[in-house]
This record gives sequence, structure tokens and C-alpha cells, in this order.
Amino acid sequence: MDMQKRSRQPSPRPPQAHQPEGCLVVAVRIPVRIFVFLVVLPVRLLWDALAAAARFLWQYVLAPVGRALGRVLHGLVVVPLIWLYRYVLTPLGHALVWLCAHVFPPIGHALMWLYARVLTPIGHAVVRLLTPVVKAAAWVVDMLGTALYRIARVLLVLPAVALWRWILAPAGRVLGIVLKEIGEALGHAWRAAGYVARAAGRVLGTLFRWIFLEPARWVYRTVLTPVGHVVRDLVLHPVAEAARAVGRAVRQARADLRRALLGEPRRPEPVDRREPRGRDTRTLDR
Repeated sequence: MDMQKRSRQPSPRPPQAHQPEGCLVVAVRIPVRIFVFLVVLPVRLLWDALAAAARFLWQYVLAPVGRALGRVLHGLVVVPLIWLYRYVLTPLGHALVWLCAHVFPPIGHALMWLYARVLTPIGHAVVRLLTPVVKAAAWVVDMLGTALYRIARVLLVLPAVALWRWILAPAGRVLGIVLKEIGEALGHAWRAAGYVARAAGRVLGTLFRWIFLEPARWVYRTVLTPVGHVVRDLVLHPVAEAARAVGRAVRQARADLRRALLGEPRRPEPVDRREPRGRDTRTLDR
């Protein structure tokens, strides 16, 4: 059991060889990360603002527009395509199947007979005539290819190998280190800029709350509400009562003026209902 447990345990990793460019990494990393952070911070702030605007745009503008466009495209494209498939392409397909079953097989048989009786003998004769020419051309091409390969190896391959081994490979390693550090610095700067952006948003929200919302709420509760109650009780209600009293006085004066000019209004004369006057008689009044 101990041997099995030991065999299941992962073998220790071999120690990594010391990279000769470690000093270069340390010298490049810190300045690059500071510079990239200063460059990325405004970009991250702008990115967060654009992301919030894009979410709002997708949710409240593009989604309804997309649904409307989907309905329009369904009516303008899908329905005509279904009609085209059902009433045009399907009959054409049936006609093509009929042709393949009744017309093309005789033509194919005729072509096969032509190929077997005419083209095959002609092809064999051409092959017999051209075989020596092809072998001679292949030998010439082989010789020319060998000579060109040797010339190209001396003039191109060996200088290219030396250039790669002594110039491009070291420069590529240095450039890879610089690009790696720049990428890591971009990642760190992006995350740090996100933290700064969120912190700035919280600070601005708190400042806006304490500078505008809380004073406005305090003024509304402490000043405007009592003043409104006082104005309502001392001004609006008396003004309303005075207005109603003035309205009643105006109506009364109008009625008095009408009586003074036109006299008392005529009272309706009582109508004889012609009903019996007995005590026990049932009338409209009882």
C-alpha cells in the first residue's frame, strides 16, 4: 500500500534552469507596469462607461428593434422562401429525378461505350508514344533540381540559418520578454484601473448623495414641509373660504338684482289631481 501511495504521488518537478535574462526582466517590469497603468486607467474608465451604455442600449433599444426586424424578415424572406421551395424547387426536383431515371442513363451508357471503344485505345497509344519523352524530361528536371538545390543551399539557406541563429533568435527572445512583461503589465493595470474606477464611482456616488440628495431631503423635510403646512393653514384655507364667501355673495347679489329687475319668480300653480278626499282613500300622496 505504501508503494502504491508513493507511486500515485506526483513526481517532484525538476528544477528549472536559471534564465540568463532574469536581470532584464526585473529591469523592464516595474517601469513598464507603471507606464501601462497610467495609460490604461482612463481607457478602463471609458470602457466601463461604454459597457454600461451598451447594456442599456441592448436591453431597451436593440432588443425591441431586433424583434421587430425578425418579424419583418420573417414576412419578407422566410415566407417567400417557403413558397419558393414548396411551389418551385420541389416540382423542379421531381422533374430532375425523372430525368435522372429516364433520360440520363441511356446517355451515360452511350458515353461509356464511346470511352471503352474509342478513347481507351487512343489513350494507350498516346501513353506508349510519350513514355520515353517523359522519362527523358524527368531526368533533365531531376538534374536541374539537384543543381538548383545546391546553389540555393549555398546562397540562401546557410546565410538564413546563420542570420536566424545569431541575430533573429536572440532578438526574438528579448522581444518576447518585453512583450510578455507589457502584456502582464496591461493585465495588472487593467485590473487596478477597474478597482480605481469602482472606487471612484462609489466616492462620486457618496459625494453626490451627501452634497445634493441629503441636503435636498433635509430642506424638504425641515423647511419646505412645515412652510407648506403653514401656507396651507394660514393662507390657502382662508383664501379658499374667502373665495367661497365671495361666490355666495355674488350669487346672492345676482339673485337680488334679478328680483329687483324682473320681480319674484312665478310659483307653479297647484294642479288638481282629481283624487278622492276621503281619509281611507288611497291616493298618490299616501
